[in-house]
Amino acid sequence: MERSIILTSEQIEDKTRRMAYQLYETHVKEQVVILAGINGNGYVFAQKLGKCLQGISDIKVVLCKVIIDKKQPLKPVKTDLPVADYQEKCIVLVDDVLNSGATLIYGVKHFLEVPLKQFKTAVLINRNHKRYPVKADFKGLSLSTSLQEHVSVVFEESTAYAVLE
Repeated sequence: MERSIILTSEQIEDKTRRMAYQLYETHVKEQVVILAGINGNGYVFAQKLGKCLQGISDIKVVLCKVIIDKKQPLKPVKTDLPVADYQEKCIVLVDDVLNSGATLIYGVKHFLEVPLKQFKTAVLINRNHKRYPVKADFKGLSLSTSLQEHVSVVFEESTAYAVLE
């Protein structure tokens, strides 16, 4: 199977920085923003986004890990923060790739059960193949692919890249 690099480490950094500025513009009057990263690469991307946001603004970034069983998404969604810590706050649900929308919509469903000040979504790569009515408010790259193709983001200690297979 042929693999094509669609984002290099430098391009991921550029897109992350641009998204951080967009987040800042949206939340400029806020003192705290919760970046809720979906376990795995979503959480890693939330960490990178949070670090960048803190570097350009005075907004306090609180990271929250959203634990979703991607094989059985109907299982209860959990977070590593108590509900009281994000109640009436601005939350951005973060994932690396928006494929069908299933993972993101189950994450959204969890947060709908909590009174929030504002709720947004952010993804590094939006594949434009959604089965569910969910959209990314902030996206690094929109990519039209066939259903047979697979997009992966690899975050390693010293580098990161995205591939299309």
